[in-house]
Amino acid sequence: MVVITAKHVFACIFDAARSFKRAIAFMVFLAICWAIDFSLHPYLQKLLLDGIANPQGSVFEAVGVPAALYVLLSFTMSTIYRGYDYLVTIKMIPEMRKSVSQRYISNLLGQSHTFFQNQFAGSMANRINDLSSYVPEVIQILIDRFLSQFLMLGIATYTLWTVAPIFAALMLGWTIFFICVSGLLSSKLTRLSDAWSECGSMITGRMVDVLSNVMALRLFARKRYEYDYVSQSFEAARQAEKRLNWSYFWVWFAYGYSFVITLAFNMYFLLKKRELGEITVGDFALVLGLNVAIVDILWQLTRDFSYFTKFYGKISQALRVVLTPVSIQDTPQAKPLLVQQGKIEFRDVVFCYKRTDPLFNHLSVTIPGGQKVGLVGYSGSGKTTFVNLILRLYDVTTGEVQLDGQSLKEVTLESLYQSIAMIPQEPSLFHRSVIENIRYGKLDASDDDVMEAAKKAHAHDFIMRMTEGYQTMVGERGIKLSGGQRQRIAIARAILKDAPILILDEATSQLDSVTETYIQESLLQAMQGKTTLVVAHRLSTLLQMDRILVFDKGRLIQDGSHAQLLTQEGLYKQLWEKQSGGFLPDKEGQ
Repeated sequence: MVVITAKHVFACIFDAARSFKRAIAFMVFLAICWAIDFSLHPYLQKLLLDGIANPQGSVFEAVGVPAALYVLLSFTMSTIYRGYDYLVTIKMIPEMRKSVSQRYISNLLGQSHTFFQNQFAGSMANRINDLSSYVPEVIQILIDRFLSQFLMLGIATYTLWTVAPIFAALMLGWTIFFICVSGLLSSKLTRLSDAWSECGSMITGRMVDVLSNVMALRLFARKRYEYDYVSQSFEAARQAEKRLNWSYFWVWFAYGYSFVITLAFNMYFLLKKRELGEITVGDFALVLGLNVAIVDILWQLTRDFSYFTKFYGKISQALRVVLTPVSIQDTPQAKPLLVQQGKIEFRDVVFCYKRTDPLFNHLSVTIPGGQKVGLVGYSGSGKTTFVNLILRLYDVTTGEVQLDGQSLKEVTLESLYQSIAMIPQEPSLFHRSVIENIRYGKLDASDDDVMEAAKKAHAHDFIMRMTEGYQTMVGERGIKLSGGQRQRIAIARAILKDAPILILDEATSQLDSVTETYIQESLLQAMQGKTTLVVAHRLSTLLQMDRILVFDKGRLIQDGSHAQLLTQEGLYKQLWEKQSGGFLPDKEGQ
């Protein structure tokens, strides 16, 4: 994961804010108005008190102007607050949440295959939610609280100076103490907040992992085990939050008692100067009122600072995931893939997973366009990796994979995936209707086209027996359907896509023998005119292949038709003889 610094966090905040310049400007305007109002209201109260205590003429004549200004100021501030509600609360915040979510979900969707293998789905969703929730919150804290409150302190300090410099000095001294303590502790508080945020994401990831595998939990009677597994993350989060809150406790302890001391000095000098007749009753009320109000504001400021560090930690943790560099992406010169024949070439390919010996070592093989090719070998022999390199889920270490003479590294990923239809062993279905899942293969397909594909996949009959037919929701990952039904939906989706290259990874493994026979006929029709790769453990599914590639420990050791390979002494013949119930053994020696 990328190392996140303050620069990354504030760049994220700035990027979110720059599309809302008018609303941000109004927030700054309100902060200035509020800071002025904080001292101006008490100052007008001072004038009212002094006018009432020593009226020159009637009371209305003495305090008429300050009273009118006091009411007018209240009206003005109320109007400004309503403008804030409209521009910021109603318009900016919801739109900003949407904008942030869209930006970073786009980042995640563009990530490589390896990235998703190393992340919890629930945790990634939580990161996006954190960004959409806390980026606007941090902007509000920075402007509505920090900016406005520090402006308020400056203006209030000046107001106190107009009464007597000693009051301004006391407030300025305490403010400097406050800023210094905050600065010294900010890195520690940010680090503790970051750790607490990480624990929160871990909790979400583990809970989603457990809840999405609840059937395995039941079948293996592992309720207590999973409870303890999740509870470990709860305990880690408790300890992290406890350490964070202890730090805040001592911060508030220092702030609180230091201000009590400052307030005591203020009280002493107020009484002394009043006794000497150097200040009026209004001055006394002004200084005391400002001090009490500043106490409340600064207590809120310490709370806001704690929220800021927590939210900062959440944003930092989220960015650590969503800003992970994409390992496989389009080059600036990438062009759309143009498939005319469907010819696949591996040219002197060397490939190894990270920190492992090469699986493929100078592999070269050519698959002519339109050829039906089976891939055979023990588990771990390289069949799936061969397919994954064609899908460019991984990049080759050296060498080149080409489609119709075009290097996969020089074409856009989107055009590559548009040219390939794949039916995996474990099909992925969305928690949407049946028709939406099939139409995923071709979004502009008509209902009739969808039904025709379903019929070819022998899925139409069981779909029509469902309560809502094609509008039936299939549940998360298709949990409401049987394994065979999910497989047929996936086959229908691939048939509808009608891509020039078709890849089948044990596509009929979850079907009964009768349905498989029908499906095989449909698949053979779907293969016509397409370059087809079939990964199979059941060798009978390969009898109609033009060619079979036999892999062993990353090496291509045999290449020929089924009939040709049976005439040769080699691994394929051994596998054919060893298969039990039509299936290959998982590994050598079985």
